[in-house]
Amino acid sequence: MKNCILFIAFILLITSCSSIKNTQEDISNGNYDSAINTAVDNLKRNKTKKKNQPYILLLEEAFTKATAKDLARINFLKKENNPEKIETIFVLYENLKRRQEILKPLLPLFILAEKRNAVFQFTNYDDEIIANKNQLSVYLYSKAKKLFNANNKFDYRAAYNDLEYIEKVNPNFKDVRNLIAIAHERGVDFVLVSMKNQTQQVLPKRLEEDVLNFNTYGLNELWTVYHGAKDVKITYDFGLELNLRKIEVSPEQVREKEFIKEKEVKDGFEYLLDKNGDQVLDEEGNKIKVDKLVSVRCELYQFTQFKSAEVTGQVKYMNLSSKQTIQTYPIVSAFAFQHAYANFKGDKRALESAYIDLIRLRVVSFPTNEQMIYDAGQGLKQKLKAIITRNSFRN
Repeated sequence: MKNCILFIAFILLITSCSSIKNTQEDISNGNYDSAINTAVDNLKRNKTKKKNQPYILLLEEAFTKATAKDLARINFLKKENNPEKIETIFVLYENLKRRQEILKPLLPLFILAEKRNAVFQFTNYDDEIIANKNQLSVYLYSKAKKLFNANNKFDYRAAYNDLEYIEKVNPNFKDVRNLIAIAHERGVDFVLVSMKNQTQQVLPKRLEEDVLNFNTYGLNELWTVYHGAKDVKITYDFGLELNLRKIEVSPEQVREKEFIKEKEVKDGFEYLLDKNGDQVLDEEGNKIKVDKLVSVRCELYQFTQFKSAEVTGQVKYMNLSSKQTIQTYPIVSAFAFQHAYANFKGDKRALESAYIDLIRLRVVSFPTNEQMIYDAGQGLKQKLKAIITRNSFRN
């Protein structure tokens, strides 16, 4: 037990030393926030523990250097006076404030060796954050409005992203919420999905309804919406055609197998006899009983009903504006009906439990061709979903 405790203490010591070394390396490499996060995590657990003293000094150093680095960057960007850098300045001020908020719950942090509290120079950046937030909102708003004039789906999407960012940092700024809805409406691609039956066979009506019910696919994305039924108020950008080329349904088959099973089974008991034919008694004078084993045999006739269906076709992506085919993909879905049952002749005690279950079953009616086609077609939904998930309409 003592050795186990010593081993655990040794492992903890090695881990602690490694963590301190990694924090020092982060500071040396300029990864100040990483060093700050590591130091804070360790001090949160116990800031007064003596072995955590190095983290206080490292935290003090990393915080000072991180603050100086961010402020220097802000001063440079302000002198550069590039409106595209307003967001960077805003984010830097947010980081400066965030760092201070992380440290505040831990203070004070006492350095034993130097008999002083660690020094962290805190500054109120609220005015700078508010000023840059408003400046950034005005800049992105103006940029988004210009993108609206281009009347291009990708420009509307870019405008949407800028407006969403404004809403995130400066909620309810001007008419941003209304513009977000407009940008999304104009930037989205509408895809009309249709099914064509080229098999010369009648499709079950409910199959077409199921396949074209795109509400069950869970595929609609931010910029792509699928419709299984045409909306006359919408101009569709792309078409997705599911063309069924061939449907094959096999004949109804019954396959038969014959098995012969033999086994020794318990059939009551008999008294144990010695080599002279006399009954053997136990220590209390009672006759000893042993299982009586008999050989049994059973002939099993297993029947398997089988019927299969396969639907093959092609998925076609089309650009409805240019009337051009973008790409085609093969699609295949199959379904098999199988039912097994059995009859027997002889002693069923020779059968394993799986065969016992089979002899309880009886022949059932085969599914109709229509049902087989419907069941095979159900797999089309998952195959079609996989094709759409892997292949976009736009590069």
